[in-house]
Amino acid sequence: MANKEEGPQNFARRDLLLSIQAESQKRWTDERVFEVDAPAAGGDCGGKFFGNFPYPYMNGLLHLGHAFSLSKLEFASAYHRLCGKKVLFPQGFHCTGMPIKACADKLDHELSTYGCPPRFPEEDDGAAEAEAAQTAAAEKDPAKFSGKKSKAAAKKGTGSTQWDILIRSGIPEAEVPNCRDPMHWLRYFPPMARRDITAMGCGVDWRRAFITTDVNPFYDGFIQWQFRTLRKQGKIVKDKRYAVYSPKDGQPCADHDRATGEGVGPQEYTLIKMRALALPGRLAELEGAGPVFLLAATLRPETMYGQTNAWALPEGDYGAFRAPGGEVYIMMARAARNLSWQDRLPPTGAPERLLALKGQDLIGVPLQAPNCPHERIYVLPLLTILTSKGTGVVTSVPSDAPDDWAALIDLRRKEKLREKFGVRDEWVLPYEVIPIIHIPGFGDKAAEKACLDLKVQSQNDSKKLAEAKQQVYLKGFTDGVMLAGPHKGEKVSEAKPVIRAELVEAGQAILYSEPERAVTSRSGDDCVVALTDQWYITYGEADWEAATTRCLAAMETYGEEGRRAFEHTLGWLRQWACSRSFGLGTRLPWDPQYLIESLSDSTIYMAFYTVAHLLLNGDMYGETPGAVAPADVTDAVWDHVLLGAPAPRDCALPAGLLARMRREFQFWYPFDLRVSGKDLINNHLTFALYNHTAIWANEPRLWPRSMRTNGHLLLNAEKMSKSTGNFKTLEQAVADYSADATRVALADAGDTMDDANFEMTTANSAILRLTKELAWTEEVLRAMNSLRVGPHGFHDRVFDNEMNVAVAATRQAYEGLMFREALKAGWYDLLLARDAYRVAAGERRLHRDLVARFLEVSTLLLAPICPHTCEHVWRTLLRRPGSALTAGWPAADEPDYGLRRAADYLDTLVTTVRSERAKAEAPPKRRKGDTGPVTLPPKVTRAGIYVAARYGGWQEAALGYLASRFDAGGGCFPPDTLGSVLEAVRASGTTGNMPDKALKQTVLPFVRAKMDEAVKGGAQLLATKLPFSEAELISDNCGYLLRVLALEALEVCEASEAAAAAAGRPHIAAAQPGSPVVHFAAPAEANGAS
Repeated sequence: MANKEEGPQNFARRDLLLSIQAESQKRWTDERVFEVDAPAAGGDCGGKFFGNFPYPYMNGLLHLGHAFSLSKLEFASAYHRLCGKKVLFPQGFHCTGMPIKACADKLDHELSTYGCPPRFPEEDDGAAEAEAAQTAAAEKDPAKFSGKKSKAAAKKGTGSTQWDILIRSGIPEAEVPNCRDPMHWLRYFPPMARRDITAMGCGVDWRRAFITTDVNPFYDGFIQWQFRTLRKQGKIVKDKRYAVYSPKDGQPCADHDRATGEGVGPQEYTLIKMRALALPGRLAELEGAGPVFLLAATLRPETMYGQTNAWALPEGDYGAFRAPGGEVYIMMARAARNLSWQDRLPPTGAPERLLALKGQDLIGVPLQAPNCPHERIYVLPLLTILTSKGTGVVTSVPSDAPDDWAALIDLRRKEKLREKFGVRDEWVLPYEVIPIIHIPGFGDKAAEKACLDLKVQSQNDSKKLAEAKQQVYLKGFTDGVMLAGPHKGEKVSEAKPVIRAELVEAGQAILYSEPERAVTSRSGDDCVVALTDQWYITYGEADWEAATTRCLAAMETYGEEGRRAFEHTLGWLRQWACSRSFGLGTRLPWDPQYLIESLSDSTIYMAFYTVAHLLLNGDMYGETPGAVAPADVTDAVWDHVLLGAPAPRDCALPAGLLARMRREFQFWYPFDLRVSGKDLINNHLTFALYNHTAIWANEPRLWPRSMRTNGHLLLNAEKMSKSTGNFKTLEQAVADYSADATRVALADAGDTMDDANFEMTTANSAILRLTKELAWTEEVLRAMNSLRVGPHGFHDRVFDNEMNVAVAATRQAYEGLMFREALKAGWYDLLLARDAYRVAAGERRLHRDLVARFLEVSTLLLAPICPHTCEHVWRTLLRRPGSALTAGWPAADEPDYGLRRAADYLDTLVTTVRSERAKAEAPPKRRKGDTGPVTLPPKVTRAGIYVAARYGGWQEAALGYLASRFDAGGGCFPPDTLGSVLEAVRASGTTGNMPDKALKQTVLPFVRAKMDEAVKGGAQLLATKLPFSEAELISDNCGYLLRVLALEALEVCEASEAAAAAAGRPHIAAAQPGSPVVHFAAPAEANGAS
């Protein structure tokens, strides 16, 4: 509906919703519906709800991914507002960190280098002309498509420059040059985000909006107070620690500072110093430079007792680097760079390379290896060494490393392979596998056994070798026992750290760290692991972790998957570097050379929301002069407002304002809900828990009450990407579909932690459905006086009950933040019930009171998701006072599920009769070769319906036994139920002398079906009779059935063997409760029904 080719009528529907949207939003602004304050002391407010959403980072426009997480909070807030609570939904904007500065610097470099607008070097005239010709050819012949780009375009890529990224994000070209200044981003993007969130219809109290960094002096002071408070508690320390680090930026690179590698931390290795006993070939140039060591990175120093050789990558690039103590280290340059940042290989960041080498130069070098039983081993070729991990030199322990075993066996067996790399027999053949660890189930040579079991043929069997490693490594660590060395008899898990420490202490090994995977900073730098002198927050400290674990235990996570993710993070999270040298933010108050990094200034800002409107004077930058000066909001003020300390005596704030700030915080805190993407559990969300349990250590009642996390958002089942064009900003979505249709698609996208999917077809369908419902509402309101009044019939009661069911189910879904379910129960299913009622009652036989109730109930149930349309219906069409947003949850009786089962029974009966009738009236199938005339069966005009009042005999016994075994709470049966039910049926005496085989064939299909029904629908489906009389239900609705089935007569009879015999129709006896048997009669049949 949003696409021009779909026609003007579709745009008219969309435009109608946009006009309603503008009208509704103007009303809300004029009436200040979303501006809410704490009640006066002692005032009754009907409850409160305070929800928040991580402030989005302001390096671009908001997109549908932001909107998806944001919608969870918006729908929840709107629901609680509808129910009569005071609702606080504030929104700030995050500008801290280096992404904005990095983007601005990158753009400045592009414009300084290539002009404004930039003409990048790939865009030469020839390329431009080729692309223009290609475009012209395509326009002349649209049937011909070329997917090939020019060489220039292919080399340049899509959106690879900062200029392109901003243009593709929807920033006007005239605006882009201003973004060379980082401060311009802070002035441009936050107002745009406010515009788009408002257009979406979110109920935000914009008085409380703010941006971060020291640009906002009030927020800056608040963060400084937080950090001074943490430092007083001993939770911030200065120390040297290993951290993922950007040499270009000169500071640690935290998750939000990264272009790739979010969540990656340092991986510690032990570098085994393997001394070269001779310097053959090119290594001869190192003579006199000092002792030469090949540094082999390992995660398993305890296995060095089983070394048979070392490995190098023949085509790999290596170097010999000058090391402390007059030594020389051989490794790959990437590892040497990392090591230099760890005070192990001076100078920092630029280790001195004495000689460039290829891996082939190392083949055959004799080595003396620590803890190795051989006096000398040799460097051999291994083709599977990764250049992105470790040092490029690998120790070989074939007894316990499947890759080593496979590669060694290849060299031993394949003479041509040895010849190819110049490997002499004496370097390989004398070296046998050395047993060093016993692993239960794998013996003393675990790698060999695993490889033989999996039928590994060579070192190229990568999948099988990966499986073998998975089998051996973990079990070796947890269950393995040392067989060699001074720690023989000890468990591997206990011996490992001791052996590592011994090697390091003896000068035979070095501790070394590198990123677990590649990490690139937003400035484009390849990050290392550096030993940094930094300020750290002591996450993971025992008492603090215990308090945070208690906080999590009491907090709602809306599912065990989220809870487990938090628990996992609490298990590994330790000290966190919280200071940076580059970027935007708040200065560390006691060490102002540093900035507080972006994940550390965003942990308790929810408390700032509670008082922001009293400080900022409606200015998100905090620059507009008001009643409060930033300098007047001292630490003593924050201690009083947030911690309940005595009011400061020399406070510059008016006493009334100070009291109001305290009251606002006390009323709104703790927050009731925080929504976020699940990727923030690993850092931001867990940091928030930690900081709450520290700042309010003695007030657990102020700790977070719930956090709801969701997966990423796909667009039309594909990952959103600017470069592929599968991308949509929030502004574009609202313009294309309207806010309400966008919100429907967001609600329908998904509720779990799995990735959700925004379907454009869903948004388009919502436009059609919403506008059709508006038209029907207007039509039925005009006809209200002609609708039926008086007592309710069966279908009236059913429809009234369906509204009760919708009210109950929708409320349950909103309470559980299951918004797809709320949309289904409160809109899709309710509309289906309304349409079924229209069919059952006849359009002009609708009951006036029920139509009026439907219009109210459907409007209110949908209001949290489609507020603009519902506001229009409420005020303009229904002419109700006040706003639909605060009208109150619709009243409803408890659902009558027995009545619902009766209605479902009637619907099923209609379907069954129609199906059976079609079979009865179908012409007979011709026999092969039959060419004679076909005699058509007579048309059915009468029907007999045979019903069974209850289950009897063995079926009654089986149902009684199943009911006794059913766990209603868990909705399941014990595992042995199916096996034991036969004994119970046999013991009931209802099966006579039926043989066991016949008993199984008769009873088990029935039992399985009933067990499945009970698991899906509950214990009532194990009753021996229905909660209503089938005969009475059919008789009472005979007129309706005759009308919809186009029959002349209908008869209801009791099904029994006697009745079947009397009628000469044996199949009648097959009727069961809820499953009647239908018999048809033509007009000429003497015993037709009446």
